[in-house]
Amino acid sequence: MSNPLLDNFETPPFEKIKNDHYFVAIASSIKKAEAEIESIVKNVESPSFQNTIEALDYAGKQLSRVTSIFFNLNSAETNDEIQKIAQDISPLLSEFRNDITLNAALFEKVKAVYESSYNQLEGEQKRLLEKHYKSFTRNGALLNEEKQERLRDIDKQLSQKTLQFGQNILADTNAFEMLLTEESDLKGLPEGVIEAAKQMAKDKEKEGWLVTLDYPSYIPFMQYAENRALRKRMSIAFGAKGFQENDNNNEQLIKDIVSLRHHRALLLGYDSHAHFTLEERMAKSPDMVMNFLNDLLEKAMPFAKREYKELEEYAKQLDGIDRLEKWDSAYYSEKLKQERFSFDDEVLKPYFKLENVLEGAFTVANKLFDLNFSVNTKVEKYHKDVMVYDVTDNEGNYVSLFYADFFPREGKRAGAWMTSYKSQQVFEGNNERPQVSIVCNFTKPTETKPSLLTFNEVTTLFHEFGHALHGMLANTTYPSLSGTSVYWDFVELPSQIMENWCYEKEALELFAKHYETNEVIPMEYIQKIKAAATFQEGMLTLRQLSFGMLDMTWHSGKLADNISVKTFEKEAFSKTQLYPDVSENCMSTAFAHIFQGGYSSGYYSYKWAEVLDADAFAYFKEEGIFNKNVSKKFQETILTKGGTIDPMELYVSFRGGLPTNDALLERSGLK
Repeated sequence: MSNPLLDNFETPPFEKIKNDHYFVAIASSIKKAEAEIESIVKNVESPSFQNTIEALDYAGKQLSRVTSIFFNLNSAETNDEIQKIAQDISPLLSEFRNDITLNAALFEKVKAVYESSYNQLEGEQKRLLEKHYKSFTRNGALLNEEKQERLRDIDKQLSQKTLQFGQNILADTNAFEMLLTEESDLKGLPEGVIEAAKQMAKDKEKEGWLVTLDYPSYIPFMQYAENRALRKRMSIAFGAKGFQENDNNNEQLIKDIVSLRHHRALLLGYDSHAHFTLEERMAKSPDMVMNFLNDLLEKAMPFAKREYKELEEYAKQLDGIDRLEKWDSAYYSEKLKQERFSFDDEVLKPYFKLENVLEGAFTVANKLFDLNFSVNTKVEKYHKDVMVYDVTDNEGNYVSLFYADFFPREGKRAGAWMTSYKSQQVFEGNNERPQVSIVCNFTKPTETKPSLLTFNEVTTLFHEFGHALHGMLANTTYPSLSGTSVYWDFVELPSQIMENWCYEKEALELFAKHYETNEVIPMEYIQKIKAAATFQEGMLTLRQLSFGMLDMTWHSGKLADNISVKTFEKEAFSKTQLYPDVSENCMSTAFAHIFQGGYSSGYYSYKWAEVLDADAFAYFKEEGIFNKNVSKKFQETILTKGGTIDPMELYVSFRGGLPTNDALLERSGLK
């Protein structure tokens, strides 16, 4: 049978791929990669950087491309069959990775190069040698045979359990719908939200208005719906994902994942999974992370308590609410924000047509980094909603292929992310350019309106686009050091700094134009956006800190066998809790970042990167937000370098000194 995934293809052959191609292609690619590894091991020449380290970095090139296609679609366009294939494939990939890191003969060659050449090499080569040597020692190469087998078993279990965790969240998300049939239940909802709910019901051949747990449906309902009972129903359903008495319950999976990670760390000689993870982070240790989080907590808590008390009093005064609940938060916060700033997301949305915002991101990228984006209609797509662009520089040189996928659907997980279908690398003398993608979940166009974004969705688009720029502008030699292949607590800097342009008049006037009149967003609205930027920042900071602390607590190695997931979570949240607990809800059971994604012992990275991005953007503000010298420096020291240099060195090269909390605290109004 012809298999398009095993052909030589420049861009993913999405339209030719059938589900039964995946397992065969990945199994075949594993065998090819194993042969490439074996040729390194059997090479009779003395181990050298070129015949061992460099060869190892390029091994499995086909496997990397095929798996990137498969797992990206498992997130963006999945179904039951693909999820079953993922469960079958994950153990094979885990076993393959272990076969490499536990290959004694291969490690001896890597070790020989490390011992003979480390002090002779410099720059990217030295960094690559160190990375590969550590990948062996940190993954069991120094263990005895019995412990290596235990490690293999742990990794196999983790690959399946983390995958199942995400599948359960998606299943619970898709299983819930709230069909409204009475117009009175729509009171408070903006016209665009009502129309979108009507369209969703129509698409599913139902009469009425359909509300779901997808963000574009859930968030505006919680912000605007006057019916408190319905807000409660939605809130409890949202918070109960993975925490219900059904086949999608994630409680035992969490315990299993945490326990396996802890035992893996102990096996490798670390005190906990957090210690293991943070050894390869800017933060270095759990103590440093907790000191960082507690320092911000101390500064944010007085502001958060005042803001919460103010919201409590406001809800009581407005509607006689005696006890503020979680399902009241977004509703009364929105009311208070509108009252204080005359600021309403619904008034802003006509100025943020999706196509205009995307074009705005492109224009900002052009002014900063000389990039140009043109539609590519020839490349195959995995869904009709996906858009594809060729990216070139001002001299016409090809930079990257860029995919964008913006709307929710049943087979797509919630949230927003950037991904890659091909890494930048120099292979056989050719600088192979990357293929990157951003995936979001924004409100779909209706019969009468285009996709109009909330301001939060605008910043989300710019955030993911920042990740994409990090991938697009990569310019290193080796794939494992390219683009976003950097420490987790550094990877958010390029994404979070891009959000800053969304608050600047000079940038907003490039793209914030009314979708009907083409009128540029009024100056008074820009002033309100900036004024409202720090609204309830204390509470928002507390929320982010609580997630970071929960993550660190889960991975500290202190989980008792008999404690429930809910009880453990409540204890972890005790220092940051403002709202009354909801017994039917559990945040951990849907915390995909740490139990499915790569953020375990790393969720603090968002706040860590906020310190970096606020400090870095202060430099842009000093010199001009489109200053070519500053943007060129940012491109050359941050975006192109990937993981070739220690991230703090890169940052200091850009900024001229170490980052401080000052810019973040000032920007957040917490000073």
